[in-house]
Amino acid sequence: MFDAPAPAIVDRMLAAQQHAANQFGLRATGQRVWGYRGRTLSGAAGPHWLRVVCAEAGAEGGKLWNGPSTSRALPSSVPRPDLYRIRDWTTDAYAYRAELYAFAPDPIVSPRPVLDEDPGLPEAWWKDMGAALEVLAEVPPPTDREALREEYLRRVIPQFTGHQVDAVTWTTAHGDLHYGNVTRGPHIVDWEGWGRAPYGYDAATLYLFALLVPETAARIRTELAPVLDRPEARTGLLTVCAQILQAQDRVDFYGELAGPVREQLAHL
Repeated sequence: MFDAPAPAIVDRMLAAQQHAANQFGLRATGQRVWGYRGRTLSGAAGPHWLRVVCAEAGAEGGKLWNGPSTSRALPSSVPRPDLYRIRDWTTDAYAYRAELYAFAPDPIVSPRPVLDEDPGLPEAWWKDMGAALEVLAEVPPPTDREALREEYLRRVIPQFTGHQVDAVTWTTAHGDLHYGNVTRGPHIVDWEGWGRAPYGYDAATLYLFALLVPETAARIRTELAPVLDRPEARTGLLTVCAQILQAQDRVDFYGELAGPVREQLAHL
């Protein structure tokens, strides 16, 4: 998903990946999927998928660290690879967690979070994804997990979109539902940031992250209309717009989306 980090981080994380594979009695195949700045390293290990996450010693724990393990309590009808086992260990400077997953049999939809071309997803895919989002939204929002804080969205929405925020309808969301985190199954992966978010936030992410392919975005807007047409979804849409515009100068694909997002804001 991200480029490889600095060589020293690469060496350290590869050693951690090998240690984790040994703990599980498996062999890492050499496939490497890097997280942001090398904080995570994932790849195949035998018939499974192995993810290693790292933090400075003493800084482990918290929402992102425990997101995948706590997501196991979500309904099984939300399609995601099973998390089988977890191993924690520390060194003098770093803490590590290894998570062993079932291997999703289908590839991710896009190597980037945004769509650069029509992925050709069938109608059944959207039906299944819509059903999964509906089930997830019906889960009572957890009190100890916030995908987004209310004070954050009330600050960034007016600042970056020019719109105001009225009452917020809160639901449970994946929190990072882009096209690099969904497979053609569909399965939804990377649950570290799940929690409370404005209604429609996940659907808005799928829609707005497709704006570089206008015909596909129009189709997605239709497929997700049962969510996005509801008045309470407006805050979820505005939140994703604000996040894109806030980060447009720091993240390339957000910069690419900024123009189409401004066009969307003119219609909200």
